[in-house]
Amino acid sequence: MTNKNLSHNPLVKLFLNDRFILFLILLNSIAIFSEGFKEFGTVALFYINLIDSIITIFFLIEATIKINFYGWKNYISSNWNKLDFILVAISFPSIILLIAQSHFQGLSFLLIFRVFRTFKFFRLFKFIPGIDTLIKGVQRALKASIFVLFGFFILNFIISVLSSYLFKEISPEYFGNPFRAMYSTFKIFTVEGWYEIPDKIVRDSTHISAFLIKLYFVIILILGGILGLSLVNSIFVDSMVMDNTDDLEKKVDSLNAKVDMLLKKHEHNNPSN
Repeated sequence: MTNKNLSHNPLVKLFLNDRFILFLILLNSIAIFSEGFKEFGTVALFYINLIDSIITIFFLIEATIKINFYGWKNYISSNWNKLDFILVAISFPSIILLIAQSHFQGLSFLLIFRVFRTFKFFRLFKFIPGIDTLIKGVQRALKASIFVLFGFFILNFIISVLSSYLFKEISPEYFGNPFRAMYSTFKIFTVEGWYEIPDKIVRDSTHISAFLIKLYFVIILILGGILGLSLVNSIFVDSMVMDNTDDLEKKVDSLNAKVDMLLKKHEHNNPSN
């Protein structure tokens, strides 16, 4: 059956309608959200889970119809369709569990796949106006920030190892090993509550030791929090808001080429000038 014939099929029309798919996604989101409330009772939760499973089947039907309508190559060439297909694939085992759990207790391992149902929320991003432009901006920002982020990681690594050797005996809770120290150092970099860690460390220290320890953490805060994170944030934001001028540059180059062509033609027709 050709695409033209398929397009007249009411079922195909329904599942190619973005508004209908958006309605299903919103309904599915409400169902998954509602399953977190035990107060609804066992019976209500069973029907909520059933609604979630039925909608997952609808998503499977949607993917099947779109693959049949567009063809596999055209379907999978879209990044959004790739996301849809992956999300349906990882959430489908929950349907098997719902059907078979009363007969096959050995399938309890499929419970882990129920967690993946929440990833279906990501399909909502598809319907945000201008999301493609936003994603391109994020990709551009990540490319521009990657070396700065790597440098920031190296700074965190060095300070964490140093802090671990300095304070692992005094404060094993925060600096007992380099990995734990990396997390504590990052907390200091984020500025929020940065003073709590040094205050706990200097609790039983002398005045001079307390001063030096606090000075050490102030320097860390300035290097990593105020300068480091600010630099990463500024580069990322600048890249995000940067206008994509590639098309404009191509148009300007094309216009310049046409102007040059007209000037050469004019000089050829009027050699005396």
